[in-house]
Amino acid sequence: MMPRRIRTERLDLVAATTEILEADRQTLARLLDAAVPGSWPPPLLDDAIIAEFIRMTAEKTDPCFVTWYWVRDDPAESERVLVGTGGLASSPFPDTVFIGYSVLEEFQCRGYATEAVRQIVAAAFSLPGVRRVMATTYPELVGSIRVLAKNGFVHAGEGFEKGTIAYVLKKPGTGA
Repeated sequence: MMPRRIRTERLDLVAATTEILEADRQTLARLLDAAVPGSWPPPLLDDAIIAEFIRMTAEKTDPCFVTWYWVRDDPAESERVLVGTGGLASSPFPDTVFIGYSVLEEFQCRGYATEAVRQIVAAAFSLPGVRRVMATTYPELVGSIRVLAKNGFVHAGEGFEKGTIAYVLKKPGTGA
């Protein structure tokens, strides 16, 4: 079972419920106890993706699906702020889950994605039978590739969507 909340050094990852996914900006701020920047949602998290997340959350058809909203909760900063999102989903490959993530542009290049992905990968590897985590990204998203590399992912060829590339991380000690 996936944790509903994950704490990192500077982030509070809050599992999105249907209520959170459907919330307007003001309600989202209340539910997360955090400021929601006017630039929300982050790149690649469009209305179609959010609608699919709502469907998956409501139907509970994917036992691995969870998305967390990333709230910066850093004592060195003045307030809690929603900075990004990321999560997991099942894949068609045995023993493998997909990871995806996105960070608001004004919060990129601060290590938040690296920090969050590290904890999400740990949560993924705690699931029974999961031996690999896979991600796809676009080759021009250098920051995304850097996040994957910092977390030990290795290039694995072309991705599934046109123009994407795949990265894989094998669970340590499994020989997978």
